[in-house]
Amino acid sequence: MPVFFFILSALLNVTPASGLDLPISKISDDSLIRQKIKDSWMLETPGRVLMQPSRIETLESGEKVEIRTLEGKEEFMVLISRELTSGTNAANRVGTGQFPGWIQGSWMLKRRKDTGVGTEVRIFLRSDQQTFIQFHPFNSDKCLLDAVVYGGFVAHSIPIPVSFDRIFTMPLNSILKLVENKFPIQYFQPDVSNYRETRAFVAAVRSRLTGLRFVDDGAMNENGRFVFIETLQPQPANLQGFNCSGFTKWLIDGILRPVTGTRLSIPPLKAPFGDRGSSFTAMWEEKKDLFFGLDWIRNLAAAANGTLKSPSYRSLNEFEIRKNDFAHILTNIKGDFIVNSYPGFLPDAGYSIEGLQPLLYTLAIDEPYSFYLAAANREMDIAEENTPRAPRLRQYYHVAALVPYFDENGSFRVVVFESAAETTFIGFRTRHLGSHINLVKIPISPTFDP
Repeated sequence: MPVFFFILSALLNVTPASGLDLPISKISDDSLIRQKIKDSWMLETPGRVLMQPSRIETLESGEKVEIRTLEGKEEFMVLISRELTSGTNAANRVGTGQFPGWIQGSWMLKRRKDTGVGTEVRIFLRSDQQTFIQFHPFNSDKCLLDAVVYGGFVAHSIPIPVSFDRIFTMPLNSILKLVENKFPIQYFQPDVSNYRETRAFVAAVRSRLTGLRFVDDGAMNENGRFVFIETLQPQPANLQGFNCSGFTKWLIDGILRPVTGTRLSIPPLKAPFGDRGSSFTAMWEEKKDLFFGLDWIRNLAAAANGTLKSPSYRSLNEFEIRKNDFAHILTNIKGDFIVNSYPGFLPDAGYSIEGLQPLLYTLAIDEPYSFYLAAANREMDIAEENTPRAPRLRQYYHVAALVPYFDENGSFRVVVFESAAETTFIGFRTRHLGSHINLVKIPISPTFDP
């Protein structure tokens, strides 16, 4: 797939939603406008179309759209862009005069510059440039549907019984009737009210971060004293803090202590949990702590789910994320977005980080009252002195908390808490490129007091 030259500046840029999105069924129809411009913009020779000046049209609903082209090296795009509006709700929305191309209801046709042939129609069902459905030609009476969220294909190449050029002028509701049950439409209409507790949790954690510091191997024991994880010995009074593991314990203590009145003890968190490794890795575990991060987050998740839900939720099958909502992702290779296969969950590894953002997006929709502990891992050389042929084994080397949710304006966010601080998802992803991420689910609690 060639570079998406029109609006995707980078796959990981999170674009703010307008906050005024309607239910998908209530998106105003622009098919009359598309019928009006079909011959002069969608079928006319590329040179003539590219000479057309942009123009503003008004829908029957009173909404404005801008019709314009955007030119690339080998292709160009005809855009029917809805106007960005401001306001607190749909009743008092006011036009801003901006037409960015990804506002809910915006519509695009990609055409080749040499032949004029249409190659893709893209429709934005919500005001987020990274969530859309798109259609490609297949044969004379069928086209193919994709549904994409943050680079993950929740539907890919689904046959639709209508010709590609018929999509050019079909009303949106007619298109959606054609594709209903063909893709999980719930991923395109989140209910922001489901995330009130998550937003409160994020705010509560942020309010407690001031004054925390990173200390290697640092954690707080069940008595509230700063100790070193390996030895359980006290930290110096003048240098107390958390490493990445100790900080995730601090987070879980913060949601459990208001319920239980106590903090978790450290030794049980280091115990092996569930299947991992093999007879070959067993001989290296004591020397290299290969699975420390995985065992740590699993034990934390068992404690959190067992306390906040029920003892039956201490099972690995209840809290470890192993879903596979998409088998293909968009991968940015030197500016070109290529469709690659995505294997999903792998035992002993989790998910390739390249698909982590769309996975977190779908989890935010499917599990709106949860956040996640993540254990990053990769294959490493396990070097020993005087060992000429060191084995290469997978090692869990870092843990963090990932909180995916939708803010009050409907924008998708991923908050990252790690090593006694809040960082960014883009930074987290960049630092761990090439790694895999194992995820465990933690219930959101309305109170936080570590």
